[in-house]
Amino acid sequence: MSDPAKTDIRSWWADHPMTYGQDHGTTTYRTDSGEERKVEIGSWEFFEQADATFYAWNEPLHGPAGHFSRIFDYERYSGRPVLEVGCGMGCMAMNWARHGAHVTAVDLNPVAVEQTRRRFASFGLNGDIRSADAEQLPFTDESFDFAYSWGVLHHTPGTRKALAELWRVLKPGGRLGIMLYNRHSLLFRFLVQFQEGFVNLESQFLDPLQLASRYGDAARQEGNPHTWPVTINEVRQSLFPAGARIEVRVLGTDVPDILDVWFPFLGKKMPRPWIRALGRRWGWSLWIEVEKPE
Repeated sequence: MSDPAKTDIRSWWADHPMTYGQDHGTTTYRTDSGEERKVEIGSWEFFEQADATFYAWNEPLHGPAGHFSRIFDYERYSGRPVLEVGCGMGCMAMNWARHGAHVTAVDLNPVAVEQTRRRFASFGLNGDIRSADAEQLPFTDESFDFAYSWGVLHHTPGTRKALAELWRVLKPGGRLGIMLYNRHSLLFRFLVQFQEGFVNLESQFLDPLQLASRYGDAARQEGNPHTWPVTINEVRQSLFPAGARIEVRVLGTDVPDILDVWFPFLGKKMPRPWIRALGRRWGWSLWIEVEKPE
């Protein structure tokens, strides 16, 4: 890989895969009884533990049709080609395959590709799982009815190029679903910029990108090469072609934990309607849906 930045990103995430463990990149999990349990990556127990954590983090997105069915229209795309860019450990791709989609899943990280292939084999699922760069997708124009990426494309310096590639491989009338981090969020404004940057004086030593990369993701693991959140205005004005129909929702499942950092137990004691209102305005994740004109 000729791009040094891409090489760093690929290597860092291969060394620190998104396992949802107690510590980022590890396979130690806390059980319901409070015990810590280490499992082997790629094992049945690993996928169960990682999925349980991932599902719990995103509980509001699950509906009667299954996990993430409040954002994914499984019925509409059953039997049709669906692409995931940045498949991680393969949980979302698995859900699409179980609902009958013809799944293609790609990742720059070889560990993610290996584990997603192992998951599909272990669960008896069909899918095309391969290594690929989001900025140079190995697919012909207009190949997919639905394409999505969850929490990935803010980790590449070529976010706009990657989104252009997704747009290229999407069929007319198809839809994109993209989750990107929100720069106008409590997590970024309070924990990253104020607490770390100002109070702890980290902005004296780190530029804005380094500060966001170190404290905005990956459980504050030092060395994360690139994390740069976006704003809703950027999404609407500069990330997609003119004429695209764009819908943006702010997802705020992180807000209670952020409030607890500010004042202990505040997130647990604050009325739920207030929490939801804060989440809809200041949540860390933007869920972006875009329809390609026919």
